[in-house]
Amino acid sequence: MTFMVWFNLTMQCMQLLTFANRKGGVGKSTSVWAVAHCLANAGSRVLMVDCDPQRNLTMCLPQVAKDKSLTQIAEGSSSLAEMMQPVGERLWLVAATESLTAAEKVLGADMAYPMLFRNALDGLEEMIDYVLFDTSPSPNSPLALAAMTASTYVFIPVQPEYFAYEGLQSLLDIVGRIQKNYNPGLRVGGLFLTKYSPSYRRSLHHEFVAMMKEHPELGPLVMQTTIRENVSVAEAQVQRQSLYEWARHSNALQDYEALTQEIRKMSTL
Repeated sequence: MTFMVWFNLTMQCMQLLTFANRKGGVGKSTSVWAVAHCLANAGSRVLMVDCDPQRNLTMCLPQVAKDKSLTQIAEGSSSLAEMMQPVGERLWLVAATESLTAAEKVLGADMAYPMLFRNALDGLEEMIDYVLFDTSPSPNSPLALAAMTASTYVFIPVQPEYFAYEGLQSLLDIVGRIQKNYNPGLRVGGLFLTKYSPSYRRSLHHEFVAMMKEHPELGPLVMQTTIRENVSVAEAQVQRQSLYEWARHSNALQDYEALTQEIRKMSTL
């Protein structure tokens, strides 16, 4: 069996999802964290991979050993299955450590770096249903490009701001290049709005959302679910707990459960 045949068969039973945006502070890490918990709560086995040297995802989950991390994978010495550590029921993490910044710089000098995660999947399909990649906003991040090269879908969190347009179009261009050169099966699963609700009294935000929905390329990608602002998210992350543990009845959990349902429907098409 060739690698590509094996890889395509793997994709039929395991979904690899990248959360990306070239703008920082839009909720990528929080969305990976929350969606992963919602998927696990629904019975799926979920692996989170922290591809951001800022390590926000790693720091809001239960502490894990530092001798197993994404650095070893970036250096080509380990697979995802070997480096994943449990952080909850049906939940695992490949953590980011302080050494990831240097490791990513070295990785970027390797012409084969886009294939990093594809080459690190061995044995994972028997253990995991969903792999969620949290990526850096850096426009030249080798880890973000490698994550999208391995993924079936890209989901894009967006805040309702006019400055978001440039980053969105740039990211879609990157997805197009990855589809052409490395992963023709990659699709944009959708854009979802964070820190936003149609009921908010913020006219500029509503104008941005209306403009985005009317855009010929972005409009069809806008998802139904929007994520409202909620202090429970920050509180739970500081405590390294899930929303199910910290604020089971919060608006935040309701919103992320609805988003997760949309993602599950999309990723099974």
